[in-house]
Amino acid sequence: MGKRTQTNPLEVRLLREGIIESKHIVEAVVTDERGRVLSVAGNAQTATFVRSALKPFQALAVTTTGTLERYDLSDRDLAIITSSHQGSIEQVRQVFNILWRADIDPSALQCPIPDGKRSRLEYNCSGKHAGMLAVCQQRNFPLNTYLERKHPVQQLILTKVAEMLRMPAEEFISVHDDCGVPTYLMQLTQIAHLYAQLAARHNLDLERIVRAMTHHPAMVAGDGKFDTELMRLTPGEIISKSGAEGIQCIGRLGEGMGLAIKVIDGAKRAKYAAAIHILQQLGWIPPSTADALGERFLNIGKYNRLEIIGELSI
Repeated sequence: MGKRTQTNPLEVRLLREGIIESKHIVEAVVTDERGRVLSVAGNAQTATFVRSALKPFQALAVTTTGTLERYDLSDRDLAIITSSHQGSIEQVRQVFNILWRADIDPSALQCPIPDGKRSRLEYNCSGKHAGMLAVCQQRNFPLNTYLERKHPVQQLILTKVAEMLRMPAEEFISVHDDCGVPTYLMQLTQIAHLYAQLAARHNLDLERIVRAMTHHPAMVAGDGKFDTELMRLTPGEIISKSGAEGIQCIGRLGEGMGLAIKVIDGAKRAKYAAAIHILQQLGWIPPSTADALGERFLNIGKYNRLEIIGELSI
């Protein structure tokens, strides 16, 4: 293993007819499955809330408890459990299918109702909530308090994440995400380490999650969304999951490497631009894939586009 590479943070610039209008600062880390830092742009110890990028690991509550088998849940069901979906009819039906198979009324969901919508099923985290409720039903945990930090399903998830990071569970700082479920404060190195382990394909419970997400990318986000389009363009090679406030996480499948990106000001547009730039520098995607993604995520208007300054390489 060679020495790790360390560079300054990346800078994403919004250009309006070629003139800089705005700038975003981006930090990024790559680790291997043992947690060794391979490359850093900025500060590897930057702490941030992992937000929805935690969902593949929250899904371990489903894959490790016999819940999939008990209710005959499919890979499509597991994919929607990991998702930040768009509330399409197909996605909402998949969430409902989980609840129906587990004999849970949709009124048990405690995520918000999206603005302008009528049902909690349409909320982007409803799949995650449905998965947690299915675990509760299978384990005879209380359904009405599943959002609480001390609830057995949340403690089960925390234990799984703590084991992966080889940390005492009580050392994690938790807060409530917008959907009401606990999320955790982590260093970028820790987040990258989680994704490196997800991508390593050595653990059967994680592998089931990888298979679900990569075989059904439309469930994970939706048509035209970054995670879905990246996984469609790189079948069986990349796993990708976004989180709010500038979080983007990617794993290089089969090679046990994880990438965690944080845009300091939380801008969504900058994390996608940075991800495309880094993936091409790392050699994880070819130029043709970078160009295809760039058409959608770098050229953001008739008169403006994004450019990225900086390096992250191994």
